[in-house]
Amino acid sequence: MSIGSSTSAAGDPVLEVDDLQVRFTRRGEEPTRAVDGISFSVGPGETVGLVGESGCGKSVTSLAVMGLLPRRGVEVGGSVRFQGQELIGASQSTLRGLRGADMAMVFQDPLSSLNPTVPIGVQVTEVLLEHRDLNRHEAQQEAVRLLDRVGIPDPERRLKEYPHQLSGGMRQRALIAMALSCSPRLLIADEPTTALDVTIQAQILELLRELVVDTGTALVMITHDLGVVAGLCDRVHVMYAGKIIETADRHDLFARPRQPYTGGLLASVPRLDGGKGARLTPIRGSARDTIPWAEGCAFAPRCDHAQDDCLTEVAGSTVPLESDGPGRELRCRHPIQYPPASSGATASGAPR
Repeated sequence: MSIGSSTSAAGDPVLEVDDLQVRFTRRGEEPTRAVDGISFSVGPGETVGLVGESGCGKSVTSLAVMGLLPRRGVEVGGSVRFQGQELIGASQSTLRGLRGADMAMVFQDPLSSLNPTVPIGVQVTEVLLEHRDLNRHEAQQEAVRLLDRVGIPDPERRLKEYPHQLSGGMRQRALIAMALSCSPRLLIADEPTTALDVTIQAQILELLRELVVDTGTALVMITHDLGVVAGLCDRVHVMYAGKIIETADRHDLFARPRQPYTGGLLASVPRLDGGKGARLTPIRGSARDTIPWAEGCAFAPRCDHAQDDCLTEVAGSTVPLESDGPGRELRCRHPIQYPPASSGATASGAPR
């Protein structure tokens, strides 16, 4: 297991992902490597972030873990273990027994994730009826309690309403209520605050934080919002072109990002200490400006630190993910360098 793996005093990791690979195949075309050999784990009561631009493989990773990728045209390799049980290659009946009860997911767009023709109450109670030993009346009462727990006002009335009658924040809360209904050991949240205003975002994140603290649930937070990472995650895995390129504790990552891509993400976010009129420094190009990892560093075409050896193979393999100090891993040949800290001084943010 890599140094990016996590365990807690409570025991073994809840989720262990080892060399996960996902390829999309299409007749007459080269396969597309959406996820290219990533490894990480999540312990009880821990929040791990998967961070990166759209298209880096975050959501595909979550769908592979949950066993929700289509069987046709998709090749999944590697290992995904939930509490020691292998999920890659598991039967659909096994996965259905775990999903909802022990593993749950909050999807990115609540309006498309909820059935628009079915009242919210029916959608919440069907999870309870499937996975918990409750009759219909007990499930209805539990659904009211769940909606109240996630902060939806007048929950009894909301159970009778349809998704389009709820605000975006309420729909997202309803999805979280469904995910929490069976007290899962693992919760995956895929961009749960997308398209929500900042006040509702803060409420949703606080709700997720309380869940982890109160129940010891292992949480995987998938996001491109570094503000979400700063306020919620314990460890962070930065992804690019299907690979993890930097792993670190949240505080270390924000104080001293080493991968130029990570530094670019941080430099493109407004800072309160940036001074009046300070300009942001966006990453040039787009996520499509990449090269195969087998030919070098996929980020090299966009990287200001790139040199000739970034575009060549090393010993016939891709740029390796290597240890970069206690609890850190890095995939980069020319990382960001920092001046030695003076005695008693601490690092104070990413380079500008």
